Amino acid sequence: MKLYPVIADLWKMDGGVAFGVVPKSIWNRNNMADENNMIPIVTRCLLVQTEDRLILIDAGMGHKRDEKYYNVRFREPATTLERLLAAHNFSLNDITDVLFTHFHDDHVGGATLRKQDCTVVPAFPNAAFWCSQSQWEWAIHPNKREGASYFKDNLLPLQDSGRLRFLENGSKLFQGICTRIYNGHTMGQVIPFIQYAEHTIVYMGDFIPTAFNIPMPFIPSVDIQPLVSIVEKAAFLEEAVKKNYILLFEHDYFNECCTVKQTEKGINTDRIFTLDSVTNP
Repeated sequence: MKLYPVIADLWKMDGGVAFGVVPKSIWNRNNMADENNMIPIVTRCLLVQTEDRLILIDAGMGHKRDEKYYNVRFREPATTLERLLAAHNFSLNDITDVLFTHFHDDHVGGATLRKQDCTVVPAFPNAAFWCSQSQWEWAIHPNKREGASYFKDNLLPLQDSGRLRFLENGSKLFQGICTRIYNGHTMGQVIPFIQYAEHTIVYMGDFIPTAFNIPMPFIPSVDIQPLVSIVEKAAFLEEAVKKNYILLFEHDYFNECCTVKQTEKGINTDRIFTLDSVTNP
């Protein structure tokens, strides 16, 4: 197995959105906000190459929206997934599977593209598209709180392709990859657990989006069930300490991976490092 982190987007998020009820006087110590109260964010996708599969986990924002949409998110001029894959000698055609943690636009937008005739089609012509059925139903019939994060043109082309697949909690989809479902951030969020050599690498999605979200109160304000998020996070972090999981962050601008440890103030980061230091020690 080979693992390649792929940064699809560099953008910004309001610090209050990122850290919820935690006061700015606390979170701003490590995430210095700009004049608009925005902090730097990335969308770090993960490319997983096994013996017979090439799997992309999440797909970034893509390029279908108008300039105003990306300007509101302060996204820096973006590359394309095609170029990012080419850097590892792959093409869009080589992707066999796309695994979505969930369908918020910054995670799924890049999975489809708008052609010159304005039709929207999957960007990966040979891939199966994996998600939880509960997240699919949640996204297709969005609530008013999350509605602005779900777009039909991100979703329906995946269904129309005939290659949309649903997974269940605990599914072992591919060699070395199993999944769990968490419901605090959004219903049916899928979190992949990847077995690499003697390590378990957990792709955190929006479950714990950055290392700064590890302390218990640091729940993003966009989580639809923040009390559920706390329960889920507490149980996961206890397990992560015991089993020495490697947490791989999708949205952390500063930190790619960490392990966690028990401290006097609760569980927090232990070692911080890059994935390359694990896969190419």
